[in-house]
Amino acid sequence: MTKYLSLRRTPEMAGTRSSFLPKMMILPFLVLILRFCNTSAAGKGVTASLDAKWSSMPLLLETSEFVAEEDNEKFWQFVDTVKEITYLHGDSERTYCNLILKKAGQFLSQLKLNLLKFALSLRAYSPTVQMFQQIAADEPAPKGCSSFVVVNGEHTCSTGQIKKFLKRAATRPKPYLFKGDHMFPTKNTEAPVAILYAEIGTKEFSKFHKILSEKAGKGEVMYVLRHYVQKASSKKVRLSGYGVELAIKSTEYKVLDDTRFEGTNTTVLEEDDDIDEVQGFHFKKLKHLFPDLNDQLKELRKHLIESTNDMAPLKVWELQDLSFQAASRIVSTSVHDALKSMRELSQNFPTKARSLTRVTVNQEMRNEIEANQKYFAETLGLQPGDSALFINGLHIDLDIQNPFSILDILKQEGRIMDGLYNLGIKNKDLSKLLNVNVYPVEENPALDIRHSAIIWMNDLERDQKYRSWPSSYQELLRPTFPGVIRQIRRNIFNLVLFIDPAQEDAVELVKLAELFYHHNIPLRIGFVFVVNADEKADGNQVAGVALLRAFNFIGEDSELSHAFSSIVAIYNQVQDGESLTADNVISFMKKKYPRVDVQNILGVDSEFDDQRMAGASFYETTGLGALPQGLFNGIPFNIDGLDPEELETIILQKIMDAAGFFQKAVFMGQLNEYMDVVDYLMDQPNVVLRINPVILNIERKYLDLTSKTALSDWNDFTTYSFLDSRDKSAVIADQMKYLTRKDEDIIYAVTIWIVADFEKLSGRRLLLNAMKQMKISSNIRIGIINNHKAEATEDNTTIARAIWAALLTQNGNIARNFITKLINEGTVEALASGAKIMEFVVKGMDNVAFEKRYNTIGVDFLRTHQLFCQDVLKLLPGQEAVVSNGRILDAFMEGVEFHPEDFNLLERISLSASSEKIKAHVKQMGVDSKSGSDLTMKVDALLSSMSKVESRRDVKFLQDQLSVIKIQPQDGVFYEVVAILDPISREAQRMVPLLMVLLQVINMKLKVFMNCRSKLSEMPLKSFYRFVLEPELVFTADNKLSAGPMAKFLEMPEIPLFTLNMITPESWLVESLHSPIDLDNIHFEEVEGIVSAEYELEYLLLEGHCLDVTVGQSPRELQFTLGKKHHPVMMDTIVMANLGYFQLKANPGAWLLRLREGRSSDSYQILT
Repeated sequence: MTKYLSLRRTPEMAGTRSSFLPKMMILPFLVLILRFCNTSAAGKGVTASLDAKWSSMPLLLETSEFVAEEDNEKFWQFVDTVKEITYLHGDSERTYCNLILKKAGQFLSQLKLNLLKFALSLRAYSPTVQMFQQIAADEPAPKGCSSFVVVNGEHTCSTGQIKKFLKRAATRPKPYLFKGDHMFPTKNTEAPVAILYAEIGTKEFSKFHKILSEKAGKGEVMYVLRHYVQKASSKKVRLSGYGVELAIKSTEYKVLDDTRFEGTNTTVLEEDDDIDEVQGFHFKKLKHLFPDLNDQLKELRKHLIESTNDMAPLKVWELQDLSFQAASRIVSTSVHDALKSMRELSQNFPTKARSLTRVTVNQEMRNEIEANQKYFAETLGLQPGDSALFINGLHIDLDIQNPFSILDILKQEGRIMDGLYNLGIKNKDLSKLLNVNVYPVEENPALDIRHSAIIWMNDLERDQKYRSWPSSYQELLRPTFPGVIRQIRRNIFNLVLFIDPAQEDAVELVKLAELFYHHNIPLRIGFVFVVNADEKADGNQVAGVALLRAFNFIGEDSELSHAFSSIVAIYNQVQDGESLTADNVISFMKKKYPRVDVQNILGVDSEFDDQRMAGASFYETTGLGALPQGLFNGIPFNIDGLDPEELETIILQKIMDAAGFFQKAVFMGQLNEYMDVVDYLMDQPNVVLRINPVILNIERKYLDLTSKTALSDWNDFTTYSFLDSRDKSAVIADQMKYLTRKDEDIIYAVTIWIVADFEKLSGRRLLLNAMKQMKISSNIRIGIINNHKAEATEDNTTIARAIWAALLTQNGNIARNFITKLINEGTVEALASGAKIMEFVVKGMDNVAFEKRYNTIGVDFLRTHQLFCQDVLKLLPGQEAVVSNGRILDAFMEGVEFHPEDFNLLERISLSASSEKIKAHVKQMGVDSKSGSDLTMKVDALLSSMSKVESRRDVKFLQDQLSVIKIQPQDGVFYEVVAILDPISREAQRMVPLLMVLLQVINMKLKVFMNCRSKLSEMPLKSFYRFVLEPELVFTADNKLSAGPMAKFLEMPEIPLFTLNMITPESWLVESLHSPIDLDNIHFEEVEGIVSAEYELEYLLLEGHCLDVTVGQSPRELQFTLGKKHHPVMMDTIVMANLGYFQLKANPGAWLLRLREGRSSDSYQILT
């Protein structure tokens, strides 16, 4: 068979007679061309590289930081795996790096391992390692120590002194710990802090780590690890993730520097193999077919490139369809070459533009593009020529995002997709669940203010005082001057104050309320007096009781407004800084009502005792914190510690802010003249029965329930103890049995685990309260985990074993009835007195099965429960917790009970935020009820644990046959990426190389749409561009780590005048370090060979805004300083008076931000 050489015909090869020439005919033709090439001509160009100011640290340390972001437990497991790995550093750098990746691969999925390679290429974690190095330099290290320990401020590099330092550590203060510190898991957070500064993987580190980890495991020390390299490398970190532009300068009215630069440039570059085809020649194929002509082919390629660098201006009519012509050329290539072709066109457009003018535009492609553009204008707001990038529906704005932030996005998305994939969710189901918005509606919870315990001092709708005011809600829509509060005879704004009349704060609060009332502020004011609820309380002795009884007497004698004024008069007798006393009330009453028996009115048998019990009861039911407390339209706000002026400002601002809500309701017809505004307010979805700060806390912890179970029987306590946290959680989740309201075959949206010692009264009450909520809800199922305070034995676990014996042998209704009876206090007392468990069985139970299981169940599974509570939930023995769909609620205060209303609130929040939506998707998957309930719980825990992201967009195309580049993913987890761009735009210059790198880093389904512009009147691009980014570390032929990435502009035209611009992330302050020529005026005619430009990252910019909270404006003449422990002032800045903006220069490390000594520190203090 005759072998042929493929040479594709292009417009540039007009003289070629055939697209396929036999090998014997083409060879003389090639030799002829090669002979006449000017083999002595050297290409001209420029390279640009960017180094950081800090030293390059071992890649092992950066790898550990990547693993630490995944999980603290994995970090310490990784540390144990590589604790003496540096002895292999004598091997080649490639081998050592591969070994590090292999070790990390034990703790990472393949997706995350690929992201780790990308992160190492970016050197994304080198600033973190440098931060620890700088902190270590501030200590400083003892002389000659490669590793050292600091125990509550005392330094040593001897393991023998650690024990001695720990003994006397209690007398010294603990050091400040940073958010990024690596803390060894320990149960004793009160122990002394030992900070190890060492290099992971060295023998010195291993020696210290062994001792400190053992002591931390015993609770003797809090062990913290910080990276420290004694002899840092002289080599700086080579950075990537930025762009470099070689822009063509206009020489009109420019004076050129005619200085000639002498000398040779030593930069040596390998051939840029990215340009495969030049004037129709496929050089990769030619090199493969003619390896003996490799040098000559290089020269031919260079000659052809130089001959195509035609930058003659184009006519206006040649410009019009350039964008469509570029798209036609791109889509005509193979799918895998299309991105490479687009990158070549966009990044070298000035020399490629003329060749595009000879491309014929496919009219069908043009029609498809225009149809899609109309669709995108309606759905995405994109116009022709606009660009957009979407990763899993998340919009990536390349004007804001950079490769480092994109890496963070890829990591978070990877965690979610890996987790869903591990749960058996794939393809369309995975995409649907990924698009579920699981974040709670940002509405503050409100309490119902229609409670009878609230004593309203005024009523805007009924009081004569407000009779002249208009009553129509339409007044809310009437224009007013800014800051004016509309006076409407409706109870639109409501303030409720919970006070103890005897507290000092109550004095100012009552006076402030009177001020609002006196100045006709449209505010309904109510009080809840929280006083001594003892039936024997004597108002002649107790100030709060006295005030309440006096108020009730006056209110009954006249009217509430008069009673309110009397209270104010009583408080006016109280001197500043003092509290109300019973004598203040008695003296006022005797003076005001000399003929009544004051002692009888205020005494134990007083008839004027209304609301005393109700006030205390309502306050306890609300779950509000320490008094005083305030509610504005039912929404709690903190008034403790605020002075009257601040509180007045806050309340007035709340009135103005709330007006917008009512204006919208009136405008939309949701609130009309026939409706009661308070009822409308209290019917809102954010109104709850009880406020629980544990449930409403925005800092939430979740279990990782995505692991596949590694143990089929939780009675195997020994094996369970060796599992990691994820696997321990998986075992508990898979072995759990549940209580339900009825024997229903349904998917439950909310799964609650009750964690407690059920031999204790508080544990049984917690379970009973949860069961009360379950009885009225069809959304909840309850699992039970025993956290016994003492070591579990059969003698001290009667209740726990009986509960589980019932769960394992009885159906839902029977099990629930039996457990309800079992945790009754009468039953517990009877069992403690010697009664047998079988005496308390309920009707319908399978007594034989229950008795057999109860007698044989043992306590090993209870020990497993205890270990789960201690190692995963981080609870102390006997401590209680609630786990709702994987969310851990464990901050129970001693003596604080979790009420049925709290479980109601927990259910409502879970349903509204996530679980109801997830349950709907799980139902569509067609799984059974048990698996569906488990899957809902696990997916909710996974999705809710992730950081909040913007809403996702479902980007679709009307047509995608001719104008869309489609690259299909491989099997497994994949990202869905959609790029919309004009192929010859600045956005394409940045986006295309990024996509090409991401294709090598992640498995992704890619669609690229050509959003072309028509009727161009000028050149769309007037610059060359390079994006410096690599998918992983690069090694040389001798297995050494390469010098690092750089931007290469090769074979540049000689005639134009160029300027080199570094396009870096906004916070990078970059300066030119070394170059033999003026980089603002590059004239390649005057340059020999390749010019090297070296840049340095001088500083990272720390930016922020500040506000003077006392006036609500930006502070004036405020100055900040930035420094270190031993050099407190290294940088300073002045805050901009109009915006409150400030900017400071720094490098990676721990810095101290302070107010400058003098006027700034005298006038201000930093609050947050």
